[in-house]
Amino acid sequence: MRPARMWTLLKILYFIMDKQQQTLQIILSGGMLPLYFHPSPQVSGEVLRALYAGGVRVVEYTNRGKEALDNFKALKQIGHATLPGMHIGIGTIRSREAAKQFIDAGADFLISPGVVDEVIQTAKEHNLLCLPGCMTPTEMLHAERLGMNAVKLFPGNVLGPAFVSAVRELFPGMVFMPTGGVDTSAENIRQWFAAGVSAVGMGSKLLSREVLEQGDYAAITARTREVLNTIASIRKAQRPAE
Repeated sequence: MRPARMWTLLKILYFIMDKQQQTLQIILSGGMLPLYFHPSPQVSGEVLRALYAGGVRVVEYTNRGKEALDNFKALKQIGHATLPGMHIGIGTIRSREAAKQFIDAGADFLISPGVVDEVIQTAKEHNLLCLPGCMTPTEMLHAERLGMNAVKLFPGNVLGPAFVSAVRELFPGMVFMPTGGVDTSAENIRQWFAAGVSAVGMGSKLLSREVLEQGDYAAITARTREVLNTIASIRKAQRPAE
């Protein structure tokens, strides 16, 4: 192979790897991935704006209703038009068909509730980050063999921080993000990060039904900012003294 062609292939490979890792780093930088679904496109849009105002730059919109695809398309338009730097991924993806639909709609990453081979493969084909859901070491091993270096631990409230402490040494190169049951209290967040997670997914604990029903988007912004500040403080305290 000619040197020029080899260099071109290496640059393409680097771009593929870099694009996926860049998305992962955006999630890890803040340490918190908000996730939500609402049937109303207006409410979905206001929540996105409130999260952005609170400092979030990456969001998981979940595929949990017939309105999800149309709402997602609207959110992407809002992001492009008014929220620079916002990355919007899609969660609860269970099939190749669903993955393709949302990729065509502009999904920045995919998240699934389990290790779905065809979803992971579809994400790879489009150079997108995929975070498969795992609950057991067997599932983590399967994800690892498929080339995944980051997984969603689900459901987090069932597994708990002690589970992370028990398995992290078995998967030294794996990035863990618990979702489901992670709450906004400093103590709960501290327990997860002390156990070895790199980020936490937050749904109803951050975006409660009451707040959404009341349309209190200022409260979402304030709570989001508070959680991000809490995570930053915890990480700072965990760093070894120089």
